[in-house]
Amino acid sequence: MTTQTAADLPRCRLATLPTPLLPAPGLSEAVGVEILVKRDDMTGLLLGGNKARKLEFLCGEALARGADTLVTGGGSGSNHVQLTAAAAARLGLGCVAVCYGSAPSGGEPLGLRLVRQLGADVVFTGSADRASVDARLDEMASKLTADGHVPYVIPRGGASAVGAVGYALAAVELADQLGDAGVPAATVLLATGSCGTQAGLVVGAALPSAASLAVVGVPVSRPPEECVERIARLATGCAERLGSDRVFTDADVRLLGGYLGPGYGKPSAQGDEAALLAARTEGLVLDPVFTAKAMAALVAEARRGTLTGPVVFLHTGGTPAALAALP
Repeated sequence: MTTQTAADLPRCRLATLPTPLLPAPGLSEAVGVEILVKRDDMTGLLLGGNKARKLEFLCGEALARGADTLVTGGGSGSNHVQLTAAAAARLGLGCVAVCYGSAPSGGEPLGLRLVRQLGADVVFTGSADRASVDARLDEMASKLTADGHVPYVIPRGGASAVGAVGYALAAVELADQLGDAGVPAATVLLATGSCGTQAGLVVGAALPSAASLAVVGVPVSRPPEECVERIARLATGCAERLGSDRVFTDADVRLLGGYLGPGYGKPSAQGDEAALLAARTEGLVLDPVFTAKAMAALVAEARRGTLTGPVVFLHTGGTPAALAALP
């Protein structure tokens, strides 16, 4: 398993890389652990975010297959949907966004307005179940095919073995930056939703060049036991695309549960407090659904003494949702 193999995979350059790795002295002092922030909210596609790294390989495969339309889905405020629409616009592709739920009766949320501004068609499933998106993706692809188009389906969150390759390479990028900064080893902490980002990091951390990284996810969307299975499966598929027959198992996955709060998509008191701390010590903007809850885990575990430094907080983006949630 090598990064050399990744160079042979179809790829569209969409992200501005490497993203900065910045010390966080104020936050470090506040929680008693050395913290650095990996600014993947600054990937340069639309308003930034982790999905740009995945979309480089997903869109690369789409173009290699002759696709003319990207089909994906999620919530009406999905950062993944927004960045997919931006990638489609940049590459001259059509985009269909399937959102669970129904069209808002009042004003549309900022994220949905961004998607429409980028030229994507938006379809609602009529069901509040997030999984209702999955079947509709295939339905939309079949309809597009019947109409003479060549669709490429991207699962919710870009969580596929192909997309995870972007974060296998990100692990190597981060390890190089830590080496340049004189940091021999670190724990990487991130919000884990659809699980593709953590899966890619797990694969990357298995490479000799990034073996100094320990990857810890904070489930913010699914039960931890479901995350473990998904991460191991996606990591195994990602490794296969990098030329390895390694099978990842539950033992390769580390999670910190207990920080979901009232549920997916709902702010938590701990998350709100952590977001305020990050804003007032480091000038960071965190969204209430993903990054704020991951920061809540970092703060609580560091103060409890169960998380020791150095810790790299992976800022995965979510700027539109963060701004929309401001009081």
